[in-house]
Amino acid sequence: MGIPPTFLSANKLLFCLCLIVYSLEGFSSADQHTHTIHVATLLPSSVCTSSAAAQGWDINSSISLVHKHGPCYQLHQHKPTPAEILLQDQGRVKSIHLKLANANNLGFTNAKHTDLPAKDGSVVGSGNYIVTVGLGTPKKDLSLMFDTGSDLTWTQCQPCVRFCYKQKDPIFSPSLSSTYSNVSCSSTTCTSLNSATGNSPSCSSSACVYGIQYGDSSFSVGLFAKEKLTLTSRDVFNNFLFGCGQNNQGLFGGAAGLLGLGRDKLSLPSQTALKYKKIFSYCLPSSPSSTGFLRFGSARISKSVKFTTLSTIPQGESLYGINIVGISVGGKKLSISASVFTSGGTGAIIDSGTVITRLPPTAYSALRSAFRRQMKQYPMAQPLSILDTCYDFSKYSSVRIPAISFLFSRGVGVPITATGILYDNGISQVCLAFAGNSDESDVTIFGNTQQKTLEVVYDGARGRIGFGTGGCP
Repeated sequence: MGIPPTFLSANKLLFCLCLIVYSLEGFSSADQHTHTIHVATLLPSSVCTSSAAAQGWDINSSISLVHKHGPCYQLHQHKPTPAEILLQDQGRVKSIHLKLANANNLGFTNAKHTDLPAKDGSVVGSGNYIVTVGLGTPKKDLSLMFDTGSDLTWTQCQPCVRFCYKQKDPIFSPSLSSTYSNVSCSSTTCTSLNSATGNSPSCSSSACVYGIQYGDSSFSVGLFAKEKLTLTSRDVFNNFLFGCGQNNQGLFGGAAGLLGLGRDKLSLPSQTALKYKKIFSYCLPSSPSSTGFLRFGSARISKSVKFTTLSTIPQGESLYGINIVGISVGGKKLSISASVFTSGGTGAIIDSGTVITRLPPTAYSALRSAFRRQMKQYPMAQPLSILDTCYDFSKYSSVRIPAISFLFSRGVGVPITATGILYDNGISQVCLAFAGNSDESDVTIFGNTQQKTLEVVYDGARGRIGFGTGGCP
């Protein structure tokens, strides 16, 4: 008995549609265990492709999210090389490890803004993403780096008492806003800075002064204040607590400051909890030439999102802990005990500001070995900074790489897209985008490269985090 023609036609149509979808993404999946990548798509694009129109996103409920070094941000400053980005990323990772080891004695407590030494340094990683929000009355748009590993939202403010770095937007001037007010240094609100910044506040006259320092001494110091925050036309919040920075220095990449999405009571999710129930989601685009989104609340979460449990990290209560239980390469689960990811009692975190996922040495060694075995047909290239498994694809029009998936608690498996598996410095140096920690006890960090195109949902009130595929191009 032959196959009905209608069945063949339907399948032919489905096959064609799949080819169209995959070609738009720049790669195709040969099967569920491999990805076929068109090498030309690894080259950077100078044209911004807005995903909002393509996906039909409601701009009244979503904040556009762009890479700060891509054409969608159009920042006319020095663009760091891939090696420089990795070096700065290593600075962020070291600061996280030190914080969780309770060894981050930065000598900053009670420092006043006039006493803080000005030192260059990486702040929260160079691979950060930018969102634009409104502050003040009348509203002034500010481009802020969004960061799940930080709590305090701050922006540079006039007057710059000591120093303000160059930013893309005009520096916010509180004297021109009718809704700005300082927080009193004698208030309990002022003392809440202790947990959000790791430093005790000080006073300038009667005003509360905050100080926050990152990584290798980049910092922001200024007045702790209240202001009207506009996220979208539908989402406006009065008396939002933020830092009005009057002395700021570091490699902030031209952004006006930082949007803190951590778990402390001063973070944006906590301050807007009455409306959003501590729920927010984002999608990081596949390349710097595309746009993603940042959303608050549960209204538009995809039904395909699967949730795993959030955990609390000792010494890092504001960080989002996750429970990694395994990794698969090419469809085969690696022989790694789940206990490897909890060595030293620190576990794992998900972090929007770390570029490259950091694994325990045992886990990374297993991942690297499995990946290299399945890539042995391609010539290897020199290591790129912390990345030691690199290939030269200059003689190929397309290559096939093994699929990689992460396994989380509650049976949640998350496939990493092809763009989340590789990190390149041109087609002659394309590397496995994972690195090993220096010690088994260091916290595992699920970085932003591996989160590309995933719809990542944080549900702080219910203690869970979700992942859905195909969140954005």
